Amino acid sequence: MKSKSFKAHSPAEITTELDHCMSDGFNPTLAVVFLSIQHDIAQVQRHFNERNIAIFGATTNGEFIDEDLDRGSIAVLLMDIKKYYFHIYFEEFPERNYRETTRIIARNAQNEFKKPAFLIAYCNMKTDAEELLKGFEVEIGEKVNVYGGMAGDDYAFAEQKVFTNDVVSNEGIVVVALDEDKISIKGRATCGWKPIGTPKTVTKSVGNKVYTVDDVPVLDLTLKYGGITNVTRETASQDTALEIATTLPLQLQREVGDPIMRPGLIVDFDDGSFVCSGTVPQGSQIRFSVPPDFDVMELVLKEARDLKDKEIPEADALIVFSCAGRILAFGPMMNVEIEGLRKVWDVPMVGIFSYGELARATNGRLEMHNLTTCCVVLKEK
Repeated sequence: MKSKSFKAHSPAEITTELDHCMSDGFNPTLAVVFLSIQHDIAQVQRHFNERNIAIFGATTNGEFIDEDLDRGSIAVLLMDIKKYYFHIYFEEFPERNYRETTRIIARNAQNEFKKPAFLIAYCNMKTDAEELLKGFEVEIGEKVNVYGGMAGDDYAFAEQKVFTNDVVSNEGIVVVALDEDKISIKGRATCGWKPIGTPKTVTKSVGNKVYTVDDVPVLDLTLKYGGITNVTRETASQDTALEIATTLPLQLQREVGDPIMRPGLIVDFDDGSFVCSGTVPQGSQIRFSVPPDFDVMELVLKEARDLKDKEIPEADALIVFSCAGRILAFGPMMNVEIEGLRKVWDVPMVGIFSYGELARATNGRLEMHNLTTCCVVLKEK
């Protein structure tokens, strides 16, 4: 499999970039398209449809190819995977039937491939991503390979979109099912946020909405212990949600595997609750955590090198889902991590700064992560 990446700053530039990429006879069949929500998705679709290239697309909080980080652009990874090695599914879930939606997708994929693996992007801040993952597990089994992330909207926390060639949704999922007998797909999720304080109990939650921790509104605890002195519940607004999410995020403790990050992505200032992008069960144990030192970027690269050494030494393409909170924490230093990831396999790469990352936790199960970098490696067998 051959791959190429390019970046455009408008839909009109896509034609020029595609012509350049295909001038040597390269005939891509699949495009991973990560773009700012400011762009006209219909125009973007048209350029790929004219060349019969399938689209796996999502809006972002920033996007990159190779080590070239940007915001407001269109980042594209082209691959010439044989068309009978993959299938794209697109579904919406206005009734919030997340698990049943992905069960149906998984069932259909099994009719296509004996051993399917999945690359997914989803949207809508209220979506319970863990329920999406459970649908794949229930239908195929706990060992199923699923990687992906949540679309962004340039940090507006308002409306995100996913799309393929002829549809767009602000409440749906786009899935590339891959024939794992033909295409190897491996991934690694690495976080590095450090826990502080003692474990605390979630005393009231419903799904992915956390109301109280140790019988105190979770927002009040975050403001108190996070040192956010310029904000009170009465004066705060959603503009401060990013500061709250990255200052003292929750770590959900697991009986098996590493803790999972659960920052509050939507804050209800009336009752002091958080909406997280994954389930936080009532009665579960959490710890607060502080942003990591810069040495966590070396941890991400160490984990990537370990993945290369032990699981997939060669690659044809690399897709990275990195949390939007990471670039807020690291700023320009984020280039160090992204450039380092590209150098591990030295193949074309595309990436998204997302609101959530999906991958198997270290020594654990499939999870929805936050404040995490997930690298996904593809190699034709």
